[in-house]
Amino acid sequence: MTLPDTATNPAGADRTFQVDLRGLVDLLSHHLYSSPRVYLRELMQNAVDALTARHALEPDAPADAFGVRLYADGSVVRVEDDGVGLTEADVHTFLATIGRSSKRADRIAEQRGDFIGQFGIGLLSCFLVADEIHVLSRSARTPDAPAVEWRGRGDGSYTIRTLPASARPRPGTTVTLTPRTDAGEWTRPAQVHALARHFGSLLRHPVTFDDGTGGGTSPAARADGPGVSVNPEPAPWARTYPTPGARSRALAAYGEEVFGFKPLDTIELDLPAVGLKGIACVLPEAVPAGRRHGHRVHVKGMLLSEQAEEILPDWAFFVRCVVDAESLRPTASRESLYEDDTLAAVRDALAERLRDWIARAAASDPDLLGRFLQAHHLAVKSLAVHDDEILRMLLPWLPFETTDGHTTLDEFARTHRTVLVTSSVEEFRQVAAIASAAGLGVVNGGYTYDRELVHRLPEIRPEASVADLDPATLTAHLDPVDRETELAAAAYLAQAREALAVFDCDVALRTFQPASAPALLVDSREARHERTRSQLAREQEGGLWGDILGALRQEAPRAQLILNQLNPLVRTAVTIDEPELARTSAEALYGQAAMLSRRPLRPAESSLINRSFLDLLAHALRKDS
Repeated sequence: MTLPDTATNPAGADRTFQVDLRGLVDLLSHHLYSSPRVYLRELMQNAVDALTARHALEPDAPADAFGVRLYADGSVVRVEDDGVGLTEADVHTFLATIGRSSKRADRIAEQRGDFIGQFGIGLLSCFLVADEIHVLSRSARTPDAPAVEWRGRGDGSYTIRTLPASARPRPGTTVTLTPRTDAGEWTRPAQVHALARHFGSLLRHPVTFDDGTGGGTSPAARADGPGVSVNPEPAPWARTYPTPGARSRALAAYGEEVFGFKPLDTIELDLPAVGLKGIACVLPEAVPAGRRHGHRVHVKGMLLSEQAEEILPDWAFFVRCVVDAESLRPTASRESLYEDDTLAAVRDALAERLRDWIARAAASDPDLLGRFLQAHHLAVKSLAVHDDEILRMLLPWLPFETTDGHTTLDEFARTHRTVLVTSSVEEFRQVAAIASAAGLGVVNGGYTYDRELVHRLPEIRPEASVADLDPATLTAHLDPVDRETELAAAAYLAQAREALAVFDCDVALRTFQPASAPALLVDSREARHERTRSQLAREQEGGLWGDILGALRQEAPRAQLILNQLNPLVRTAVTIDEPELARTSAEALYGQAAMLSRRPLRPAESSLINRSFLDLLAHALRKDS
């Protein structure tokens, strides 16, 4: 934005923004700010920045000597501060920052490093709820400085007048809005009060609100005049408490008030290098994997965002934080944080605080650790994968699904010197019952992080051995049948292999527990994929894809249907000498074993299960008749 030279535009004359103001307001409302309610935050930020500058100008003044006063009665909204005030040149400068080059904007940002926002764009945000903005200001830098009046209108015009000092007896700034009729949702007295508390409850300067029922707050009133305090107490972590227990309870109560849940525990956060203080509240219940909660971030006391995901790493989804920082950099909308080296360093430091809390719980509070792991073991597993210290501390405590039930690896390794781990959930479900009966110790490695963590068990317990489970390992623990039994079943097994050849499935006869299981289907996901690829290669013989798939072709591993000789149904089935019935019974046994594996069935398998059931039913009905 450029402004007309003041020499050619005398004081009091109408001036015009050198931008399309209506287009700018539309840009602010639809692309920069999330809601019109931010107008009050912007005004409060400007007021707090002015107070910061005033304290820099008068460092010996008491901390509560200057304040901010809000007034709303339904017809106007007014924000008044005792800050450093503005001269006419200041008004031109701050408004002119909009549209200047980025280098110029960066220099201004450096000069205003102690401030939250920028006066110009914050003031223009008021056009989201009002058609006219009135600013009356007097600078504190010069004792006899005149007052300056600025009026901006929604049509893009504005006026500046210099008034006698008596127009504003004390230094500071008053911004008055005349709300539009369609902005009542954001400018009603109760809403203004609620927004002031929402955004400014942690501000370090006194802020009061008056709705006019107590006699009103005049533009010249002091901070101790009519009105109720918006921020009556400092942040809970900035208060003193009689005992550590009282402090802990107060922080937990604040976390419950802010987030709506009773924390499992609260973790104090303190990073002096960036002036950050706050708490992390540990969620009492598990959250879906990967779901990230937003955190409440205040900058210099002013609420910046309630959904600041970027303040913590992805794995820390078991906590919600509320923090107040001095040195974090807001984005242009001041509703999120700018991703820079400072934010990255803060994120790493806060992650370290969470690790320290886990370490303390593991070392001194096993009850708290147990409740934490019960709810958030997945989050800890994701951390342990990348953090050797957490791995050493917590891997023995973490629960896993095993053939001995849900237990810790430490307990499981005491029972099973060799720990076998599956590569998928379905593989574990296929073999769990039979592996348990055979005395094998198998861990379900199909869940996120589990397989990788189980393989790192020897780092914690060097005497433990970990290996991936493969079909040969399992079948080697199944007892063979005697030669006479195998010869007697040879004809049936041949019929069964022929019937199941379409599924690339071999058939074997073994004995294993439990005897109630008639058959076990040993088939990995990788083997099925390899067979599917080989089938595609056969179907594409001679074409380009056939050449490509043929080059990749290798001997496809076959599935195995292992029949249990201890099962009465199988002992009866292997004696069938009628070819058609033998084939049907083998298909039924395959279908039942496939369903028990709880893996997705292929269309051909679903068809086989339906057909074999109907064929067996028809056979039974013919026999009965």
